Amino acid sequence: MRIVALETLRPRFQNNLCVLVLHTDEGEVGLGDAFFQSAAVEAYLHSHVAPLLLGREDPAPEATATLLAPYVGFQGGGVETRANGAVDIALWDLLGKRTGKSVARLLGGPVRDSIDVYNTCAGPDYIQRTSRQTSSNWGESAAGVHEDLRAFLSSPGALAKELYEEGLRGMKIWPFDRAAEASAGTRIRPQNLSAALGIVSEIREAVGMDMDLMIELHGLWSRRAAVEICRALEPFRPFWVEDPIRPDATDSLGALCDEVGVPIALGETAVGRRGFLPLLQQGKISYATLDVQWTGGITEARKVATSADTFAIPIAPHDCTGPITLAACFHLSMSQPNALFQETVRAFLRTWYPRIVTGLPQIREGKAITSDEPGLGVQLVAELRDGDATRRRVSQLETR
Repeated sequence: MRIVALETLRPRFQNNLCVLVLHTDEGEVGLGDAFFQSAAVEAYLHSHVAPLLLGREDPAPEATATLLAPYVGFQGGGVETRANGAVDIALWDLLGKRTGKSVARLLGGPVRDSIDVYNTCAGPDYIQRTSRQTSSNWGESAAGVHEDLRAFLSSPGALAKELYEEGLRGMKIWPFDRAAEASAGTRIRPQNLSAALGIVSEIREAVGMDMDLMIELHGLWSRRAAVEICRALEPFRPFWVEDPIRPDATDSLGALCDEVGVPIALGETAVGRRGFLPLLQQGKISYATLDVQWTGGITEARKVATSADTFAIPIAPHDCTGPITLAACFHLSMSQPNALFQETVRAFLRTWYPRIVTGLPQIREGKAITSDEPGLGVQLVAELRDGDATRRRVSQLETR
């Protein structure tokens, strides 16, 4: 098997997504995707990755990860790491198709028949226009379909009941972000704290403690302000508070964990096992929320999961970065004994994810069951290449 073409697709309905399709001389395709700065990812894939990958015989994920490792930028989750993550995911997909095994089986699993999921309360257009993690980029569907972000801000109790009736027993919200933007994260004013806690209180009143409630802080806060928020949340018993400060502020994070009485989850923007190791060694965080794509792909994510398991820390992989990555997350979670549950976004699963691929796991009563189809088990939607809906670019192996 040789890689003979590298194809990228950037759908106009999701400006941050770059879909990668690796074509072989045997007619098989491997799928991956990368999220954020899609045009830059596309340029890197064609200018740097394609000359290294095209024509290679039987490219193994581990060997290719070494081949593509950057000399600079290897400590950050920038364009190179995200693009290499997409390549790695696509190579695992190809390996599964060649061997007739699912990626979960190739990774040594599955260790379970199903996995619990929770719903991150975004809307269909969340983080769609630009690559900035700000409220100006939260988006809002004109029709209001599955606008879970608007719902948790305006009618949190009703949203919690709706999710509960669907069988979901976990939800994630971020009611503090606008306050962080107002003060650059340096302080939380009493009125902002009260307003955010009111949202949390309404959810607890609606569904009680029978709903795992995750509070996302997006790493926007200084340590002192984050401590104040976490302490104020303690009576509501959140399942976790996620990314209260930046993950690379290791010493400050350790001090924060000593001061608060809520579990801390961290890791979607931490990169690789070397990025996670200081966090794990401290013994402070309770959950590792790695992003399979941003951390460098399945090859590196598996090493992060094993590292976390060494320290008795469960993993809960991050979503919001594309449907092919989500498929990879499910296969990783199904193969790792320390996987707790999988993040999902129902607004994405019911709107734009199906415009990219078919074959994603069906979620019923808060659980997902993955198929045993070869590779990742997903297939590209043919219409994605039609008309002007997608920017398409192909690099091919030159033949003589």
